Formats: sequence, C-alpha cells, structure tokens
Amino acid sequence: MDTKTVFSLLYFAFLAANRTVVSGAPSFSIDYKNNCFQKDGKPFQYVSGSIHYSRIPHYYWKDRLLKMYMAGLNAVQIYVPWNFHEEKRGVYNFTGDRDLENFLDLANQTGLLVILRPGPYICAEWEMGGLPAWLLQKPNIVLRSADTDYLEAVSSWMAVLLPKMRRWLYTNGGNIITVQVENEYGSYYTCDYNYMRHLRTLFQFFLGDKTVLFTTDGNTDREMTCGTLEGMYATIDFGTGRNRTGRNRTGRNRTGRNRTGWLDHWGDQHAQVDTQKVSRMLGEMLSMGASVNMYMFEGGTNFGYWNGWFNMTSYDYNAPLSEAGDPTEKLLAIRDTISKFRDIPMGPMPPASPKMAYGFVTLTMVWAYLQHTLQPGPSLITYYGFMLYRTKLPRDLPEDTPLISPLNGVHDRAYVSVCGVFQGLLERDTTLVMNLTGKQGDQVDVLVENMGRVNFGSKINDFKGLLSNLILGKDVLTDWQIYRLDIDGAIASGWPQSGQRRSSPNPVRGPSDGPVFYQGTLPPNGLAWDTFLRLNEWTKGQVWINGVNLGRYWPKRGPQQTLYVPGPLLSPTQPNNITVLELERAPPHTRVLFMDRPQLNSTAGKTSQLQTTDRQT
Repeated sequence: MDTKTVFSLLYFAFLAANRTVVSGAPSFSIDYKNNCFQKDGKPFQYVSGSIHYSRIPHYYWKDRLLKMYMAGLNAVQIYVPWNFHEEKRGVYNFTGDRDLENFLDLANQTGLLVILRPGPYICAEWEMGGLPAWLLQKPNIVLRSADTDYLEAVSSWMAVLLPKMRRWLYTNGGNIITVQVENEYGSYYTCDYNYMRHLRTLFQFFLGDKTVLFTTDGNTDREMTCGTLEGMYATIDFGTGRNRTGRNRTGRNRTGRNRTGWLDHWGDQHAQVDTQKVSRMLGEMLSMGASVNMYMFEGGTNFGYWNGWFNMTSYDYNAPLSEAGDPTEKLLAIRDTISKFRDIPMGPMPPASPKMAYGFVTLTMVWAYLQHTLQPGPSLITYYGFMLYRTKLPRDLPEDTPLISPLNGVHDRAYVSVCGVFQGLLERDTTLVMNLTGKQGDQVDVLVENMGRVNFGSKINDFKGLLSNLILGKDVLTDWQIYRLDIDGAIASGWPQSGQRRSSPNPVRGPSDGPVFYQGTLPPNGLAWDTFLRLNEWTKGQVWINGVNLGRYWPKRGPQQTLYVPGPLLSPTQPNNITVLELERAPPHTRVLFMDRPQLNSTAGKTSQLQTTDRQT
C-alpha cells in the first residue's frame, strides 16, 4: 500500500471520528442573530414534553414515548435524579427502571429528540430534589455551592454520568440536543458563581465545548442574575397566567417550560389547570416561533419513598397523559393546537392500557407490632423509610403526662408505644405534644417515618429521625437505642407470606392501633392489567405488591384515595402477595379494593396549593 493511499485512509478515518467538520454532519446550535435554534444548519423549533423515566416503569417507556410522538411532539425533556442512580455513595445503578441509556435509545427509535437535565439538583417534587441523602453525613455541608465536600461528590457523579451521555449527543449521532446545568439556581440562597463555573467546566470537559448548555429560572431580576452564567443559554419558567409576549433580560425569546398542570400535597385538593388555558398558551408560544416544553406531559408515580416532603404518591399533575399513561382531553386539545403549526404524524392515538377491577381482598394481621416482625439490628444510618428509637420510662406515670418535641425535632412522624401498646403520634410542624402513661422501666418505642425530604428552597438539608430531645413531663428522655428497619428488604425476600421471622406465638386478631402489618393475596385470573388499589377507611401507611413498594397511602388526609398498580407487577398465573403496613389504625373489615379507575380528588383535601406564583419544579 503506497503512502498516498495510507494518508487517504487516515484522513477519512479522522473525518469519520470528527463528523462535525464534514458537510452534512449532525449539528445543533443557537443562532443569536436570527433568534432561533439551528439544527443541521436550518432554523429549528422544538415542541417538547416533560416525562420522568424514574416515575414510570421501564416496560411502559415505549408506550408513553409513542403517545407523545403521536401528539405532535418532536422532543422530550427529562431529569436525571442523582439519588435514583447512586443511593449509596459509590454504588451506581443503571439497570431496569434506572436504565437511562435504554430510555434514550427508545426515544431515538421513536423519533424524539431529548433535552437533558442532569442536575445535579433537579427539584421535580422528588426526594431532596434529586440530591443523595448520604451527602448529609457531612452535617455542615453547604449544598448547591462551592463547598469542597459537595463539589467532590458532584464531580465524582458527573464523571460517571456525563461520559455515558456523550455518545447520545445529537452531534455524535444521538438525540440529545441541549443540556441543562443545575436547575432554577437563581431561586436558591447561595448564589455562588464559583459553583456554577465549576459545573460549566465539568459539563464542557465531558460533553465538549460545542454542546448547547442552558439554565432555567424564574423571570425575576434576582433569579436571572444568580441563575445564569456567560456561555450558557438562559431560559425561563412560566405558567398559564404569566406574560409570554416579551423577551427575557438577555434579549432572547422566552424559551422554557409551560405548565400543563400542578402538583398535589397531602391534605390539599387535587390541582387542575384548565385545558383551554393550556392549549391557548401553547398556541401563543408557537405563533411567536418560540421553542416550548410542556411540564408535565406525563407525571407518573412516586413509587417507594421517592416523593419530596409531603408530596403525594401520585404525580398525575393533571397532565395530558394520566398517571397511568392514558390520553386525556387535554392531550387531544394540545395535539389539535400543534397541528396548526407543524405536521403531526398520521394515524390514531394509541389507546389507553386495559384496566381491571379485580375486586375485594381481605387482609389478615401478621403481628401486632413492628419489632416482632423484623428483629432490627443497631444502625445509625438509614436514608429512606423508617427508624426505630427505643428507651425506658424514667419513672411511674399513672396519669397522662405530656411528651413534647419542643424544638420541632420529629422529622417527620413519630408513632409512640409503651410496652407494645400504641399511645399516639407526633408530627413535624403540626403535632408537637401527646400524652403517655406507664410504669418506670417500661419500654418506649418511637417509630419515626421519613415522609420524604424537602425538594425546594433553602431547607433541602433535611435531616430525618429524632433531631432533638423529647421531654416527658419534667424529664429529658435519654439512653436511646436506635435501629434501622430494613422493611423493604424483608418484604422483597418474601416476608411475611414466606413465614420467615414469625416470632410471636400469640398473634393479635382484628384491627389494632399503631403500626401493624397486614397481608393477603390477590388470586390470579389469567390477566395482568393495570389496576388501582383503594384502601377505604384505612388511615395511613405503605403498600407492597409482590415485593414492590407502591408508595404511601393516606386516604384520611387525601385527596389521593387510590394507588396505581402497573399490570406487569401482577402475575396472571400465581397468587399475588399484598403487604400493608398500617401505621395508625385499620378498619374493622380489613379489606382493600382493586378498581379499574383512579380516585385522586376526594373531599378530604382542604385547600388547593395551585398558586399563580408557580412554585418552581
């Protein structure tokens, strides 16, 4: 082979490895002169919808993406929750429901571009805004700042995540067109430019300096000042009531998020946003030539313990696709609006998934109280779920004696028993006093429930457990033994149906006050369809189906009355195990009901959290 041929082969190999220099290679950039995006050298307008892969079982990803594509979208916007992939420091999980690259591949196959939002902070009404709880092992850490410990953890995480994302960039033949740096940083108190510069450097190092980086903030001067940085495109949030006809302070068209609904909190009414307002606002944005993302297009479910503090298990969000991924009237209205501005795919919208009303199942009590079931071992570290604190009464208490959390130190709910008899509860911010009786030396158990960490604002350093002394009458309770309860591990291993760890010879029959496990089975009927579990007259607790944690129920406070059960969790041929941890009191009938439709808007809710100020997500 002569020198000229060798040179030619090397030259073409170089071009193949650096396709951006070749005419016609994929490119994505911002044309500031003409105030638009450029995709492959031509003006481009994206119409996107937010979808959280972490809130949707992976076996439904393709279905949801296809429905979004058929609605007329050409892009999706996704968060990457850091804590979802690194629950324990240095242990990374990108499999199953966490297989981010599989999600990107499915979106690519469907014809959808991706707007990636890898944080490290995401908010999203997600546990601690996506930050791992193990960061709080450094008690004085300053999150979302140039704090040395925080930057070290962030850098280590991004060194794992971003190299995985590089091959999915549009310029590398993938479908990621833009990447957000941080999230709504302008609303956070630290306003640390060194932190933002560090992130910009990290992203450019791993993704290349040609990648379009952007920030998202509210439209106040303070938010835009602290949240933006030179070299990153500034976008803004707005809701159905905000002015959308002007330009932001950088002089660019408003390119950002348009809300289709709103989040729900326990004790509120189910939030709803008018379909006509959503579609009218979308039409206004598209007529201006602006690129727009609709937050949310499908909300999904906060399975397990992944909800932010006091956010409900359902993240339905009154979105165009329901919590179960079903098309709504809002989706059809949005599709009709989009069709006035761009061609949309021909053909019918994929239908709703089939639902099944499996009927009633009667549950039976396992044992009367928590410690009889799990035999906990001492541990001071737990990030999610429950902790057990144990001590003894310092003196006889023949009459009601106040147990006080004077510094609001119960995070978040404490279920208190003496010698296994439930006596009452304490709750963060609302119930700081209860009464106890008993004899000196009686065992006091305080089961503390973590209701999810704060996900927005200055209080995301949200430590859990008993954070300050409990005072009993004139005594400060001391000599605590602290236990971590691996409830999820035990249930995933087959307990209680397997019969393991049954240590009490005299199980209590009938409903009992305080934390109690119940179990039962849903017989197979040959079908494994989506269904909705209602716990009518139950109080508050957690549900597992076949070892999978569906999330929290709290019908007494509402508004959510049902839990979404994805069909693939059920077996069409084998009995399906149901495990319920009721924390306060079960009804006399101890029945649960599997329905073919959700109930998210009970009268138990008191006031709506839907505000015109549009709290950031």
